[in-house]
Amino acid sequence: MSVQSPFITGEFKRLLDDRFRLSIPTELSEPLTAGGAGRCLLTKERVGCLGLWEAEIWEAKLAADVALVKGKLAAGKFEGKVSQLQLLGRLLSTRDTTVNLAGRGRLVIPEGFREFLGVEPGGEVIVLGAGVSVEIWNPPAWLRYVEARMPRFRKLLGSLAG
Repeated sequence: MSVQSPFITGEFKRLLDDRFRLSIPTELSEPLTAGGAGRCLLTKERVGCLGLWEAEIWEAKLAADVALVKGKLAAGKFEGKVSQLQLLGRLLSTRDTTVNLAGRGRLVIPEGFREFLGVEPGGEVIVLGAGVSVEIWNPPAWLRYVEARMPRFRKLLGSLAG
């Protein structure tokens, strides 16, 4: 990523209200909004998980990846891969949406993203720092994810820090 990002960590339990509003903890929302007026990108990361990115960082990351794909397409390197390109186009078309963090870090989760998250109004979510973004998790999905990956934590930290 060419745009600098703070390293965001922390884990918090929160409740969605009846209008799918969620209060993002200050420790997590401030790094996302430090450079702008609260404009962020909400992304579908994996079933049961939404990502919240500072808009400039997400847009730069996505633009770089899409430019590479477009360059390969223009060079004719996707012969016989039409269905993969269509799949990529479909997923890109529904992957993210612009959202604004209102006062006190309040976020409204839009329709389409609600179903992907899989949490009903009044339900609990886990909001956590994922290094370069914030993630909003359905609690059972988060538990499955972290249980599967925690045994590799020391090796991961060592490889990134070493």
